[in-house]
Amino acid sequence: MSGTIMCGQVIDNNDNQFILNNKTEIEKLQVSLQFNLQFFAEGDSDKTEEATPRRKTEARKKGQVAKSVELNSVVVLLGLFIILNSLGSWFYFQFVDYFKDTLSPAQLNRELTVNALKELSFQHLLFYGKIFLPLGLGAMLFGLIVNYAQVGVLFTLEPLKPQFGRINLFSGFKRILSPRSLVELVKASIKLIIVSYVAYSTIKARYSVLILSIRQSPFKAALDVWSILYQVTMKICVFLLILAVFDYAYQRWEYNKSLRMTKKEIKDEFKQMEGDPQVKAKIKQRQRQMAARRMMQEVPKADVVITNPTHFAVALKYDPLSMAAPVVIAKGEGYVAAKIKEIAKEHDIVTVENKPLAQTLFKTVDIGEEVPAKLFQAVAEVLAFVYRLRQQRASG
Repeated sequence: MSGTIMCGQVIDNNDNQFILNNKTEIEKLQVSLQFNLQFFAEGDSDKTEEATPRRKTEARKKGQVAKSVELNSVVVLLGLFIILNSLGSWFYFQFVDYFKDTLSPAQLNRELTVNALKELSFQHLLFYGKIFLPLGLGAMLFGLIVNYAQVGVLFTLEPLKPQFGRINLFSGFKRILSPRSLVELVKASIKLIIVSYVAYSTIKARYSVLILSIRQSPFKAALDVWSILYQVTMKICVFLLILAVFDYAYQRWEYNKSLRMTKKEIKDEFKQMEGDPQVKAKIKQRQRQMAARRMMQEVPKADVVITNPTHFAVALKYDPLSMAAPVVIAKGEGYVAAKIKEIAKEHDIVTVENKPLAQTLFKTVDIGEEVPAKLFQAVAEVLAFVYRLRQQRASG
């Protein structure tokens, strides 16, 4: 029998093949489990950073806000029952008068002509409108208040736009089997159990009142039934309201979690807001080049160019009729200084070598600024020399 000796044991080749096959199956199972875990996973593990204000603003414009629908429903339901309890007797007597009038012999024996039907329809619509107006206005008011408390002022049509990506079956199954769906299922089960218990225990405690209400007048029986119903509803609404507050807190946590960003997304957003550093550097370079060209165009208008003599060059212009003091119209060092001197030579502008004055003007006075008062004496001497030189050239 052929075999392999391993660790003092003889393993048959068939056993080797069996082990290899099992190893392959295990690897396949691991891959399958990994895929299933990815299927159930929600979110992105790389999204560890809190959302930026810009991200939150964009999400709000799209209608993506932290909001609990349950809190809306509970507050509106609670408000409606408070209105019904406050106006209960008014509702009761309105309905009594309505049925008395509708079922009166005069109305039942009335000839049904077209005009009579129009009149009856208008009366019925007017009655039900009057009955349901307080409820409708109350529901709208409570709905607006709770929505404003959660979201604030927001008007957007983005949520109404069709989203064809939601038709994807894979995404649908992922949402159904997501942890959020599991939370909703557990929450609904807990609500159903507690609501059923509250309703059962309250009705059981008032069961004798229900039995005795059979012997009471219709109005008194209606009051007893309403009292029990109102008590059950208030207990359920208080419980649901507490649960809805926790749901709102969970929705806010889930909302902030969904808006989380990766570090790369934050960097990209910063680049969009502040501009790409490389692009900004190129823009600044172009701006400097354009400023340099404009500056060189001003050099031919100068009265004098003061030099270092090799490192700095400052071009000054002075017009006694329009200027209070001489103005620096161009300056530069190195290559720019050489270019200024070259342009000055081409346009026959006097160049004066004054190392201390050139350095001081270059370091303390910006282009377009006037020469400070402390340098008036030195600059005046240079300009006087330039004017004398011009006069000599003109007379010669």
